[in-house]
Amino acid sequence: MARIVTRASALDLDSPGRRDYWVALEHDSIWGDHLIPLTVMVGPQAQAGQGLVAFGSNHGNEYEGPVAIKNLLREIRTEDVLGRIILIPVLNVAAFHAGTRESTQDDGVNLNRAFVEGAGKTPALSGITHRIAAFVREYIWPRVHVVIDLHSGGDVARFAICANYHPLEDPVLSAKIEETARWFGTPALMIYQNQTPGLLPSEAERLGKITVGTELGWGRAVNPEGVRYGRQGVLAAAIHNGQLRGSIEPIAHHKAGTQRKMEMVDRDCFTCAPFAGHYEPIVECGTRLARGETAGLLHDFDHIDAEPWPVRAGVDGILLAQAWVATVMRGQHILVVGKEIL
Repeated sequence: MARIVTRASALDLDSPGRRDYWVALEHDSIWGDHLIPLTVMVGPQAQAGQGLVAFGSNHGNEYEGPVAIKNLLREIRTEDVLGRIILIPVLNVAAFHAGTRESTQDDGVNLNRAFVEGAGKTPALSGITHRIAAFVREYIWPRVHVVIDLHSGGDVARFAICANYHPLEDPVLSAKIEETARWFGTPALMIYQNQTPGLLPSEAERLGKITVGTELGWGRAVNPEGVRYGRQGVLAAAIHNGQLRGSIEPIAHHKAGTQRKMEMVDRDCFTCAPFAGHYEPIVECGTRLARGETAGLLHDFDHIDAEPWPVRAGVDGILLAQAWVATVMRGQHILVVGKEIL
């Protein structure tokens, strides 16, 4: 089927059938458009305000999500769709084309910090990244109740592969989100702090949507296990929430009952670099650590004879993430330890 270039206002996200679009958002500097790939499939039982959206490439250098969703474009049959499924393999097209976390060749903004008041509507927040946030708010949120946001570590961090979500006050929504996260099959479930402004998942949660994120790899590569987990999570969420016909079996750590649930909501879970330097990990992600135990060394090559600074765990728990690129900035979180929840 031919992919149609269209403005957001001309999208048909409601009529039965499948449509493949390039959603055109005005380019900031050239006479042209940024084109967001979007596929919508609507079945006979679609309801207003109900559906699933899966996003890849919220950040431009994280690739397991785009690959998993691109594969699902060919795998999901329109005749099996009961409700509404929206697949967006590359949401942040400006950053994706630059191959960077932020939209460095355009407005320099991180899309996962752009869901703020006035995004895409006020002159100070009118660059492409904030307009992508405005597009999601206006056209996607009103049509879905399940949100899957597939991330990886990119250059920022190496992760113990996980599905993740925030702590919420609503126990019913929390239970639905945790169950959805478990179906990815990842080794870990990560409950993380919700203090960072402008996150896409935070806004979806505030709107009452079943919202799950992931960390499926790192290093601007494509981790095959991460792709497998991403595919499984999207399909399971679609089936279990009535948007896709069929059944699905649990895989990997979900099937084996070996998933570890951890939270990293306290500041003590994060170890910051006190100076800019080069990080040497000495244990792998997923390792159990005691508070005060050294997980890596931070080297200062401007003071070549100085002893390296020991990077210590701030809490008892599991090493969830650590710096991937050796060079780290002062103040960067170079170690994240999650407290295990039994």
